[in-house]
Amino acid sequence: MNRQRRAKLSAIINAITDLKDRLEEIKDDEEYAVDHTPESLQETDRYLHAEEAVDNLNDALDFLSDAIDSMEGAM
Repeated sequence: MNRQRRAKLSAIINAITDLKDRLEEIKDDEEYAVDHTPESLQETDRYLHAEEAVDNLNDALDFLSDAIDSMEGAM
């Protein structure tokens, strides 16, 4: 890969890394809310939806990490 294409790829990696960091902040906030939900509310639809959201965000973070790793391997 030539220098110009590596520079473009590096910019994309940096952008995805920034987005991944922002997504992780959202996931951490949602996880905090789930972890601090009173027991009396832990079987509600809202709680279950929040738990599912945390799981989905973790999956998305894993996919982004894999994408970054793949692009770095291409350089």
